[in-house]
This record gives sequence, structure tokens and C-alpha cells, in this order.
Amino acid sequence: MTPQLQQAIKLLQLSTLELQTEIQEALDSNMMLEVVDEGDDNPSKKTETVEDSSFSSPSDDDSLIMQQENIPNELPVDSAWDDIYDAAPQQSTANREFDNREYDIPESSGESLHDHLIWQMELTPFSDTDRIIAETIIDSINDDGYLDISIEEVLQSLPDDMDIELDEVEAVLHRIQYFDPVGVAARDLRETLSIQLKHLPIESPWQEKAQELVDKHFDLLANRDYTQLTRRLAITEDELKEVIQLIQSLQPRPGSQITASKAEYIVPDVTVKKVKNRWVVELNADAAPKLRVNNHYASLIKEVNSSADSTYMKNQLQEARWFIKSLISRNETLLKVATCIVERQQGFLEYGEEAMKALVLHDVAEEVEMHESTISRVTTKKYMYTPRGIFELKYFFSSHVTTATGGECSATAIRALIKKLVAAEKPNKPLSDSKLASILEEQGINVARRTVAKYREAMGIPPSNERKRLT
Repeated sequence: MTPQLQQAIKLLQLSTLELQTEIQEALDSNMMLEVVDEGDDNPSKKTETVEDSSFSSPSDDDSLIMQQENIPNELPVDSAWDDIYDAAPQQSTANREFDNREYDIPESSGESLHDHLIWQMELTPFSDTDRIIAETIIDSINDDGYLDISIEEVLQSLPDDMDIELDEVEAVLHRIQYFDPVGVAARDLRETLSIQLKHLPIESPWQEKAQELVDKHFDLLANRDYTQLTRRLAITEDELKEVIQLIQSLQPRPGSQITASKAEYIVPDVTVKKVKNRWVVELNADAAPKLRVNNHYASLIKEVNSSADSTYMKNQLQEARWFIKSLISRNETLLKVATCIVERQQGFLEYGEEAMKALVLHDVAEEVEMHESTISRVTTKKYMYTPRGIFELKYFFSSHVTTATGGECSATAIRALIKKLVAAEKPNKPLSDSKLASILEEQGINVARRTVAKYREAMGIPPSNERKRLT
């Protein structure tokens, strides 16, 4: 493995945002590299460039220089990835001064739930003792907003020399539970819903019945025993539906409203659009700046008198050419793989998930004549913009299930069918996993009940007994 080949492999596995950082580092460290300014059409300045949407072979002069510097024209990019890189490199914190600020990653993160609660505590008139209790309680609240320990454990964790009773801890807890977001520091779902209902205006429709349901009959609601609920609350089925809708409007995880995570930006690497009834794949021209060798600095090599300076500049020129060539190789490989995927998945682009075909890495690797591990790395953290949305390239790969006619149906298409069937089921009589498997079998798709359950759980769809609701 030569350093140049390792560099090509490294660039190939980078996401677009990571690639932008890598390019900026190269620009900062190599004087021979420069960004091609938009509208610069002077050919005399373009020694060698990397374009995002088109590719061309090096000129005769460039080829001659490469031969003199023992740089081969073809740069292989296929290799055993795992022998070189165990995982994708972590994003560097180097300077990101790109002209296109749209893709900069903000370094600052949002306020955490803990900080948000501490800020409110400091504005609340607590005594010194209550403040210590409040800090202990807030330290024990998880990201969802629930208190992870009991109030007895809170009491035990307080300093032994403090004469504190359990009811004091309970009193401080109740004050915190009305901090923003309301319902935080609850010990279970029922408690947080009850707190939020108490916080609603008294004149809110069905607030009183919803409060009674949560406080006294929550188990019946969890079991969807609507008959017993209408009898216990002395209301009709339509009125019960209104009460349940009010409860469903509450926040089951109050802490999720406050987040400290940084926003994650997705920049599509390729775009797909239909032109004259044909799907066309193009690289995103705005994903990374265009580079070229600085012709002025390259021409100074012959004028430098010092052999050390000359050697240094030649090395810089060689590294710049290798970097540009690696970028070109990366773009060509990415475009080739994306084009292959689009050719195989035109049904998805036309009709949606239900038309997704089974596709595995081997299929693409065989067509583009690359190793499967290369295809795996090329499709990781690379995104495609389509009329149906932005998808990671890996999204288009899925296993298959044999149909009754001997054909194949992709797992993605089966999940889409299950989702469609669940959406159309009767609310008061949801479809069980066995029934879903039977319906799929009637459509010629042989899939076991266990497989249906696995796909359903993967999509976050609850089982049939939990989907039952009033009509």
C-alpha cells in the first residue's frame, strides 16, 4: 500500500462534510493547491483541476510531468478496506473557512436539560437546605425528564449531618415538577401526565375527566379497556374519545423538549432527476470547492536556487497532484456506484418503497468491478437527493424474500406494505402479525410471522393489542 493509495482510500470513505474539512486542511498546508474561483475562465491558470460534475484526462503536459515524477496516470482505489482503516476517521476541528457558509458545522451546542433546570432553580427562592435537595434531584433526572431514583434514595444521598425528613424532599420535588418543561422529575408516565393535566387551565375541555382517568384508572387505559372506562367515568364512547385525545396531546417525555445535541447537517453527494423520461445522476457541484494546482508557484520550481527549497516545492507539487487525482478518483467511483444503484432502483424512484428491488453489495460490486468492501465504504455516509427525499446510499440495499411465483421481494418493499396495511386497518380491530403474514401470502409474498414482527418492531409500530383504539 503506497501512501498515495492510502490517501485515495481515505478520501473515498469520507462524508461530504468530512471531505470539506480535509480539503481545507490540504489548502492550508500545501501552497501548490488553490480553489478555482467561479467565473475564472482563463485556461492559462488551470494547470490541473478537479470538477465535481465532469471529469477529464490530464493534458499531455500534465502527463509528462507525472511521468517525470513517477506518478502513474491510473490510481487504483479498490482494496481491502478493513486492512487499512478500522473505522471512518473522526472529523477534524481544523479551520472551516469555506466560501459557502451554508455547510459550516456549528461548534456550539444547545442548552442541556440539566443546565435548564439549574438555571430555573437559581431563580427560585429556595432555602439553603432546599437548594441542596433540589440540586440532588436535578442531578438524578435523565434526558427524558424522569427521576431515575426514588425520593428515599435522594434522601440517602444527602449529607448525613443535615437533618432532613422525607416530606421535605417530596416538597422540593413537587416544586421542581412544575419547572419548565412541566412534568419533569416525574417518577413514571402516569405522574408526568397527571402533572401536565393539573397545569392546564381549569376551563380546558375534558380536563377534569382526563385527570380522573389518569389518577384513578390509568391501568384500564393502558390495557385499552374502553368499556370499563366509559362505565367508571360515566361518559359515552364519543366523550371518552375526546378525553383520550386530550391525554394524547400531552408530552410523555418532557425532557425531550430540551436538547443539548448539535444539529447534524446532511449535504447530498449526488442528485437524481428525471430528464426526458430518463433518470440522470449528477454529482453535487456545491458539495466541495474545486481545486487546481497554482501555476504561479509551480513555475517557480525551476527558478529556485536552493536545492532544499527546490526539493520542498517539488514534493508540495507532487502531493498537490496526488490530492487532486485522488479527488477525481473519488468522484468517479461515487458517480459510478450511484449510477448503478439508480439503474437498479428506478421502480422506487417512480412508485415509492413498495417498488424497491432487492439489492446487495455483491450486485453493485460485480457490475462496477470493485470489491464489496469498497462498495460498503463508498455508500456509507454518502447521500442521494431524489424527488422522493434525501437517502443514504445504503438505504437502497436490502435482503430479499422469495415470492410464490419464484421472484424476489425486497425487505424494504415488505416493510412498506406492512406499514400500508397497518395504516388502513380498523382502529378497533387492528391486524395481528399472523394476519399480516396471511395477507402478504395472499399477495404472493411468503414471509413468516416472526419476520413480520421483526419488520414491524424495526419501524416502531406497536403490536396489535397496543394499536387498538376507539373508532
